[in-house]
Amino acid sequence: MALLIGMFLSLGVLVSGYHHPPRNADVIVILGGDQGRRLETGIQLYKKGYASNIILTGIDRRYYNPDTPNWRERRLKEHSIPDRNVIVDLQSRTTWDEARNTLTAMQANGWKKALVISDPPHMLRLHHTWNRIFADSDHEFILVATRPEWWEPLTWWQNNLSRKYVLNEIRKNIYYALIYY
Repeated sequence: MALLIGMFLSLGVLVSGYHHPPRNADVIVILGGDQGRRLETGIQLYKKGYASNIILTGIDRRYYNPDTPNWRERRLKEHSIPDRNVIVDLQSRTTWDEARNTLTAMQANGWKKALVISDPPHMLRLHHTWNRIFADSDHEFILVATRPEWWEPLTWWQNNLSRKYVLNEIRKNIYYALIYY
């Protein structure tokens, strides 16, 4: 029983353990699915010169109009990030798609290294998915985690948002292991 409790309590460390400090890259990939924390992290990395290009994912093509930028594109414009440095990925619907479509964009643009921005509990699935997609290429990715105020890997179960996120990620990791890996 103690082993099961220990395993449960360590899930926060398990799901968030694959992020790294940013390094210089060709492109910053800002994954969708949050309320702006990932975008703000990507903007800060861009402004610090870690990469000169950005890919935005998680934008539903059914509602996208290039003449009317969505809130994330507007935020990039507010920070004087030129449209020519931004690719909007309208094809990806899953983490698997994001990795595959990013690799395709990197190959098409001659980019070799990407910084991939997401929240800490997303890192385990990102690690396995992106490793799988990038395995047979000479391209590289670095997972960079946001720093949400609600995230603490050692006490994740005490925060409602963390608890939901971790349990959801465990389910998604099992699904991905069965379907993709």
